Amino acid sequence: MDTKSPTPAPPRTPTAEGFHAHVYYDAESKSDAEALRAEIDARYDVVLGRWHDKPVGPHPFWSYQVAFAPALFGTIVPWLSMNRRDLTILVHPETGDDLTDHSDYAMWLGDSATLDLKRFRERAAERAAKG
Repeated sequence: MDTKSPTPAPPRTPTAEGFHAHVYYDAESKSDAEALRAEIDARYDVVLGRWHDKPVGPHPFWSYQVAFAPALFGTIVPWLSMNRRDLTILVHPETGDDLTDHSDYAMWLGDSATLDLKRFRERAAERAAKG
């Protein structure tokens, strides 16, 4: 008689379908954010999001988004790190799990900030309740 337990399935490994970099700025640093955006646009094949001159979603500061493919990660993230003009930048993957993407998988270039993850937590709880 075999008393061994079946081997549990390995945990699902998330896949990043893309990445977002959220560049934070304020009224005083907007010109730096504009210059950085122009450099990003000239150098990389990215999708630049709208300017948000107010906090939007989980982001506590004014921001714009830079969406890019996983193949660019190893090039654009180091470049952003070294050319961020003293701006804070949040980088996170797009795995389909907004809560985890903006918390456990988040990377900060410059100072970190506290995101408002309440809505993401609510959505995660709703999904869990549905099974």
